[in-house]
Amino acid sequence: MRNKAENLGKIAKKCWPGAIIFVLALVFFLATAGFNYFTIDKDFTKWASPDETANYTFAKLYGQTGDLRIFEKYNLYADDIIHPRSFRSDNGQLKPVSFIGIILIYGWIVKLTTYKILPFLTPFFASLGIIFFYLLVKKIFGQRNAFWSAFLLASFPPYIYYSVRSMFHNVLFMVLLITGLYFVILMVGGIKKNTKQTNYERPPSPRLWRVKIKRMVLSALGGGFIGLAVITRTSELLWLWLVLFLLWIFNIRKIGLAKLLIFLSFLGLALLPVGYWNQILYGNFWYSGYPELNQSIVNITQAGTDLVRSTAVGELSYHRDLFLKIKNSIFYFGFHAKNSLKMFYYYFVDMFGLIFWPAFLGLVLWLQDIYKWKKKHLVYFLSLTITTLILVFYYGSWEFHDNPDPKSFTIGNSYTRYWLPIYLGAIPLASLFILRFTRALFGHSNLQMDSNLQMDLDGEGYLKKIKNKYLRWPDKIFLVRASRALIIILICFVSMGFVLYGSEEGLVYSVEKGRAIRQEFEKVINITEPSAVIITQYHDKLFFPERKVIVGLFNDDSMNKRYAKLTNYLPVYYYNFTFPEKDINYLNEKKLPIAGIKIKEVERAGDFSLYRLRKSEN
Repeated sequence: MRNKAENLGKIAKKCWPGAIIFVLALVFFLATAGFNYFTIDKDFTKWASPDETANYTFAKLYGQTGDLRIFEKYNLYADDIIHPRSFRSDNGQLKPVSFIGIILIYGWIVKLTTYKILPFLTPFFASLGIIFFYLLVKKIFGQRNAFWSAFLLASFPPYIYYSVRSMFHNVLFMVLLITGLYFVILMVGGIKKNTKQTNYERPPSPRLWRVKIKRMVLSALGGGFIGLAVITRTSELLWLWLVLFLLWIFNIRKIGLAKLLIFLSFLGLALLPVGYWNQILYGNFWYSGYPELNQSIVNITQAGTDLVRSTAVGELSYHRDLFLKIKNSIFYFGFHAKNSLKMFYYYFVDMFGLIFWPAFLGLVLWLQDIYKWKKKHLVYFLSLTITTLILVFYYGSWEFHDNPDPKSFTIGNSYTRYWLPIYLGAIPLASLFILRFTRALFGHSNLQMDSNLQMDLDGEGYLKKIKNKYLRWPDKIFLVRASRALIIILICFVSMGFVLYGSEEGLVYSVEKGRAIRQEFEKVINITEPSAVIITQYHDKLFFPERKVIVGLFNDDSMNKRYAKLTNYLPVYYYNFTFPEKDINYLNEKKLPIAGIKIKEVERAGDFSLYRLRKSEN
């Protein structure tokens, strides 16, 4: 009976961290999904960005019809200009300008359930991501680090923010990747040999066969989940292939040929649905809706072929030009190191200093123990270094202005979601620092007994009685754990305040803006006809799909002529900031008569106005 109780105690001690992480993941899901449930109106599901709008629209469409195209016949008259941002139109067919992995994955789930589940899918997967993040970090840094890292992840502002803004790719990509890497690490784990079996002519034991089958299943799961991650954000292959290559090189003997082939087979299997739809939508298995990325693929493929050919014939003088061509194709928008470092400062050091500085100090402490590193630690360090360098200089060289104010650095800017791999890679280092710091803080017992009490007045029993009765202080281990919990709670509290109120794009302010734009939406929808086209610069995501939309202004004469052509078939409106009287006169007297149209104000809504386009009288 006593042994049974001891065994149950050991099991409970071993399982309680996992149970707490499960509860943490459940609370995270209820919080993020609950936020969407109470803030997204069933009759008014709108998204704050064009990418979210496109992903939601096509995931819903695919789940309901099995198609990824919307036919807009009036684009045949207007040279394919009728479409919102993050859409493209080819001969009247509206298609997604994005990586379609999230559309297919969520669309399949919609087929099995209902489209109403879409706003809650990313919170669900993000909560699973916390569990697999804990399991992955546990394999690399141990259970204690993994436990506190999971809490840091669950309270990390971008992870919460882009779980709530649930139609972005980034959180789903990270969850699928973390899950795949966890299975890969299990796959490369060594098989314990059966030392009792000495006759090698005997068939392998059933246990050994079970282990081998288990490794093959893990290979399939690893390849499948990483393949799903790739189709969700294919551009991340820029650094991901190097991480996978490192894993293979450092574990080439453990992986072997069979597990490698199974891994690659299931990775390729995950790519097939996207390749099939890429062929249908964009005319090539490898193309996506991004023209710049497609051109980069063409340039890199051509340069790579020329590089092999010139090397084979000994024409090495062309290598410099070919490498320059590859570099320019990868850094399509240029390479700007100074801007990259500046963005890194704003969107990590400054914005998330509660993670950056502990991670930096944790890295310093970790490097001091480099002689104690195991192979998995070296792979982790190299992978994080490569990923950080590539992502910082690749995306940092771009200029994103998701916020209309280019001088505003907010959580809603694209850097915070593009750099999620860096943030999540830094979290275990931050946790390492917290563990080391608290252990050093209470490295010696705080109980210093007075020398007079050291005298054995009545033997050891009396002294022990006095100590237990009058001098019982918290144990050192209790103080260490309490201080860690206090630090994590403080970080969680500050992080939650930031994600809710910390910037103009905080979740609370986003909800308030959403309620305000509904009145704007209803006013315009009530005035315009169901067949109307609305020309706008930023409100396309608001009026689509209830109205046809064109993203445009009046500064392009060729576009103005297309607007004029559409007035022959449909009611055409313009919605943007209200024009001053002098601008209205300029447009109607000089600019728009070139296309044979004029505008007239129909309704004003705050700083914006709705204008009707009509043919001008000759």
